[in-house]
Amino acid sequence: MASTETVMTRNDTRYDAKPAASATECKARVRDLTPAQRRAVVFAQQQVVKARAAKKAKEERQASLNKMWMEEDGMEAGRQRASSVKETQTVSHTVSLREALGHVLRELRTNDHKTLREVSEKAGVSLGYLSEVERGQKEASSELLSSIAEALGLGVPQTLRMVADYLESTQE
Repeated sequence: MASTETVMTRNDTRYDAKPAASATECKARVRDLTPAQRRAVVFAQQQVVKARAAKKAKEERQASLNKMWMEEDGMEAGRQRASSVKETQTVSHTVSLREALGHVLRELRTNDHKTLREVSEKAGVSLGYLSEVERGQKEASSELLSSIAEALGLGVPQTLRMVADYLESTQE
């Protein structure tokens, strides 16, 4: 028989901690929670649902990309591309200016052995936004580009020349 131990909460309410609980026991425990604890549980459940949905969407996008590659290049070339993440970045397709800028900024940052956090703090840009710019998901304004380039030790003209060179290399 499983042993139980008494757990004290903030309100000095006693609960018996058991290794596994049935659905009715869980419902009974939820009734004993404070409103703040209930909100925390609901929030955690929502985060789990969102994470599962994001994972499913990502898997669906990857599956559709794999299918597209297999249709374009035949079965063998599709398998080779799907097996390497690095190759998916070098697939010849039209690269947008936003994607090219993100690629160049990430290359500059990683070549300097700087973290996203270091560059974002130095540039005065949020970490998440800088990450989205590097992934080509967000447009960088001229002011933002200037501060990021400065944080990387470059000027805007140098950065834009590198972006132009990258775009030319992808067109070949």
